[in-house]
Amino acid sequence: MTVIDVRTDEQALTLTAENRFDAPVERVWQVWADPRKLEKWWGPPGFPATVVDHDLTPGGRITYYMTGPDGAKYHGYMSVLSVEAPHTLQFEDGFADDTGAPDPSMPTNTTTVRVEADGDGTRMTLVTQYASAEDMAKLVGMGMVEGITLALGQVDALVAA
Repeated sequence: MTVIDVRTDEQALTLTAENRFDAPVERVWQVWADPRKLEKWWGPPGFPATVVDHDLTPGGRITYYMTGPDGAKYHGYMSVLSVEAPHTLQFEDGFADDTGAPDPSMPTNTTTVRVEADGDGTRMTLVTQYASAEDMAKLVGMGMVEGITLALGQVDALVAA
């Protein structure tokens, strides 16, 4: 499994996921840059993602929905804050309604992704920052730790040679 560690830090209000892949940096970066690859791992198993819009540029937006086993659709978005391909990406992540508009009843978070060479492979680290302890508790309570762990576990197959 590619996931080395997933941990929360309630003091810093962060969720950190560390991953290592036996693939070059450019190939790992493509799981973000290619919307068809992003679809194959962003949702945990059983909740495949469909990317509707994919603009991976500063100020751009990625909209998507995950489809649950019962057919229900769960919409979300990423507002891209910064990109330095193929090494860093920062975005605001949030829930959306079925038109893609942000759901103001749900918290957002900011995720910073770092992709860097690590020996003969690549290390990818995601650090998710929450605005408050309440926001973090709500999203962690909804299964975010388990969901991101399972989702990231699907990346290996996408970056294999």
